[in-house]
Amino acid sequence: MWIHVSQNYSLRVIFKEMLEVASMDKSNDPPAYSYSSLGVLEDKLKEKIKGKRFLLVLDDIWCNKDADTKELPRLLSPLKVGGEGSRILATSRNKDAFSDLGPDVARDVFAIPDLDGEVFLNLFMYYALEDPNADDPDKAELRSIGAKIALKLKALPLAASTVGGQLRIRQNDVKFWREVQHRDLLNDTTGALWWSYQHLDEQVRRCFAYCSIFPRRRRLLQDELINLWVAEGFIQTTDAEEDMEAVGRGYFHKLLATSFVQPGGNDQYIVHDLMHDLAEKAAGDDCFRIENGLTKKVPRDVRHLFVADAAMVTKEIFELENLCTLIIDVERPELVNTIFFEEVFEKLKKLRVLVVQAGYNDYLDDSYLDIPRSIGQLKYLRYLRIVVPTENLSLPKTLGKLYHLQVLMLHLCAVEISPDTNLSNLTNLRHVSGVSFFAAAFIGSLTSLRTLADFEVRKEVGYELSQLRDLNKLQGYLSIRDLGNVKSKREACEAKLADKKGLTELVLQWDHDTSCTPQVQAEVLEALCPPEHLENLEIIGYQGPSYPSWMLSEQNSGPKYLKTLALDSCWLEPAPQLFEVFINLRKLMIGRCNWDHLPASVKDLRWLESLLIVDCWRLESLPELPSSLKKFKLVGSDNEFVKSCKLEGHPNWEKLRHLEN
Repeated sequence: MWIHVSQNYSLRVIFKEMLEVASMDKSNDPPAYSYSSLGVLEDKLKEKIKGKRFLLVLDDIWCNKDADTKELPRLLSPLKVGGEGSRILATSRNKDAFSDLGPDVARDVFAIPDLDGEVFLNLFMYYALEDPNADDPDKAELRSIGAKIALKLKALPLAASTVGGQLRIRQNDVKFWREVQHRDLLNDTTGALWWSYQHLDEQVRRCFAYCSIFPRRRRLLQDELINLWVAEGFIQTTDAEEDMEAVGRGYFHKLLATSFVQPGGNDQYIVHDLMHDLAEKAAGDDCFRIENGLTKKVPRDVRHLFVADAAMVTKEIFELENLCTLIIDVERPELVNTIFFEEVFEKLKKLRVLVVQAGYNDYLDDSYLDIPRSIGQLKYLRYLRIVVPTENLSLPKTLGKLYHLQVLMLHLCAVEISPDTNLSNLTNLRHVSGVSFFAAAFIGSLTSLRTLADFEVRKEVGYELSQLRDLNKLQGYLSIRDLGNVKSKREACEAKLADKKGLTELVLQWDHDTSCTPQVQAEVLEALCPPEHLENLEIIGYQGPSYPSWMLSEQNSGPKYLKTLALDSCWLEPAPQLFEVFINLRKLMIGRCNWDHLPASVKDLRWLESLLIVDCWRLESLPELPSSLKKFKLVGSDNEFVKSCKLEGHPNWEKLRHLEN
């Protein structure tokens, strides 16, 4: 477990990060973020590590005289149940900080020396040149200049990556390298980072400065951050046809390439503390955070505000007339009620971004949150994210007045949208997430949609599959449910799935409506041909007698580079052609199907890494499996078959013996 402690740490956040790592191998467990009580987090962490040997890294502990000295010892308390041989490695800029761990903790302290000059030079040149060891005479002068620049960076790895990243972008410009060599600005750490910041494009600098609104070491998601940049108006392009998110991804990767943001694991990213200092300096009074232990007064002209707890939302905040962004972490979900939202909507009418997010809490299971009609007054609102632990959340019809809304994200609850809401007004809506089935009629006019996640077909006007026809900007994941309500191939053709080139994951699900015959289902699936570049396909509840042509022949249109295929509760017989068409599969799942064998052509899937078989009771043997396979899982199958896979020397066991898992 690698945990960054930082100066203003939170035990709750640290315990959540520990629990997240400790629970990685338990996919059925609730996510760590679902627990909001510190005591519950402590108990859950004890359960996970009891008797297990672990290595915990507590990175960057600060000597904080004003902090509660009981906090760090409490951090170590649940770790005492770990197995023998467990160790904690703590790092700090000041050895006196370790005294905060308490007098009972035995410790050895080692000073970390500066990087050796030659090692640091190699590190710097790694960032500054694509191949610093290449025998390229054109790079000889750059290597010589680079050695002199490296001497100015005082062996700081972060400076090596940021300054080196800027030089790498301009490695065909020797004049620029010479100018950098003579810059006195590089003589100290802050100067090196500030110099790198100044050489970012203006819009990229603005996006980076905005990151200072988040607490230090906050885990950031790339798409979420880009959507915020778009909503704030930070993304600019002269090409009206150019996708704003694509431009934002370009900004993000420039920051990533120069270490202004860094990978944080699990597709998340972080901003290093020194970079966070730089972002705060760049943002000035535009961005501000209200956190525990910080008493600095909120600037009157602040535009972007983060609040660590809804209890900290005071009258002072409602007087900030120019506020464009309000992001609230909720520690006590009961404070986030209709009255709370009423005040936000009435007082902060210039908001472009509103985020209210909390963890799951048992005692709010039966609650009902009614979003007030005054939400319609937020005429500038572009980004709305509400994550609250309530059983039901109701949105009023005035939602249809948010003409500029781009992002609507509602999680941890069932969502009701007023039936007379005119969603066709929301022509700028680009991303919808967490709204179950997006249960609203006539979404076909929302042609700006990039992400929809779920669509439910109904036997009602406005909920037809044809509503998807013109939504050709859809990207990423799409699940289409209740396909039993589609009565003909002609209806299915109107969805025009093949035109949605940005889709990478598709779920096609039939319900248990027996009025849709197997033959009609076969015609519908034939018409629902996905786009060529689809990566993941899942078919659920399909009772048709045959596969569609696009799954059986490379000559037909359809996905050519599928990585994951899942067939769940389907009546289909095994088909060798599947594995001739989808030759690039990495994962294969067969669940609740009546397959009596796996086709021998499975062995030709030379990239297959994972094979999952669930409740296929007719299976009795395995074919030869590809050598690339790393994981095999068999659940709910014939007992004799399961035993044979574990019995050493049995043919089924022989075919699995090479697997890691």
